[in-house]
Amino acid sequence: MTDEHRQSGQTARFLLLYALAAAGGSIAYVPFLTIVMPSRISELAGPTDVIWVAYASFAGAILASGANILFGWLSDLVRNRRIWVWCGLVSSSAILISFPLVETLTALIGFVILWQIALNMMLSPLAAWAGDAVPDNQKGVLGGLLAFAPALGAVSGAIITIPGWADFSDRLWLIAIMVAACILPVLLFGKPARFHELEQPSDQAEAAPADPRKSRKVVVRMWLSRLLIQICEAALFAYILFWFRSVDQGLGDDDTAQILSVVIITAIPIALLAGKWADRRNRPITPLSVCAAVSSLGLILMATASSPIAAIASYAVFGIASSVFLSLHTSQTLRVLPKPENRGRDLGFFNLTNTAPSLIMPWLVLSLVPLFGFPALLAALACFAVVASLLLWRVGQAR
Repeated sequence: MTDEHRQSGQTARFLLLYALAAAGGSIAYVPFLTIVMPSRISELAGPTDVIWVAYASFAGAILASGANILFGWLSDLVRNRRIWVWCGLVSSSAILISFPLVETLTALIGFVILWQIALNMMLSPLAAWAGDAVPDNQKGVLGGLLAFAPALGAVSGAIITIPGWADFSDRLWLIAIMVAACILPVLLFGKPARFHELEQPSDQAEAAPADPRKSRKVVVRMWLSRLLIQICEAALFAYILFWFRSVDQGLGDDDTAQILSVVIITAIPIALLAGKWADRRNRPITPLSVCAAVSSLGLILMATASSPIAAIASYAVFGIASSVFLSLHTSQTLRVLPKPENRGRDLGFFNLTNTAPSLIMPWLVLSLVPLFGFPALLAALACFAVVASLLLWRVGQAR
């Protein structure tokens, strides 16, 4: 294989369609888990709705983690990502629009479990497909494009909650239609160029100098760094409104929603620029270390904020840096995984960094905030972000 071919890139059409599909994955779960499911639980559970939301979220997270690993592994064995994405799209959509039939809390837990399994049948192979199709010299750009996913996930939540536009059942249909509109184009028209070096089993790969970024130590560092930043993200996502109110009671729900939206949107061009820089300089990990360090700075500023302007500005520093980190980390993880034949399974284990924080974060918050207040929590999270930055800094210097 020539050096020219090795440096050639995936088509712009596939990259854009894949980014749209990734956004569809975000649309599939963000409005359901944050709006639709809690709303339905409130109708069925009444005053005990918070407890039942916790039960549903916990059960769903556990099953989602297992399903993500399982379907990633199955797509490795079958060596066909598309068929699993198709099956997951159809089954998760069918289950979603059946949600109004759920009339008891026990059935609701079962419904959420089935939906999570079907959803991960789609999401896990979809994530691995990028590793099969996007060469290393474009993974930074891919990470930048993936920054659109959380923004469109948030926008979808705003769309389905437009007052007077859609009732409970209509919201489910809207979600299913938006997801299909985002994912079907890549399934029907993606047609990515093939890069055999991305798909060739590791024991058949051409002899070449060992890549220092594909060692077990690097994989562990990447996993731990993402877990630490995700714990920071999860804690602030759940308690950001309470923190804003602790600084100024005048900061309400609408202010918080607007701040979060601005942060997510602002992160998109920064992620694109950082990803392109990483590709051109062949420094894929350096932006991750820098973003983790900036996230820590934002958290320290949040811990000392005493005015609304300082609170908003310091959260913006953290929110933008952490959003860029997560987008770029998702794509660069595909670079460091050493065995293409196990890519789907291994990404499933990386997905644990997305679900585990929801189990860790409540205990961290409850052990610090009641006794020491939010500054103590923010200081602890800042330490997590510093550790994440240090874990990646030396890796970022390798070429």
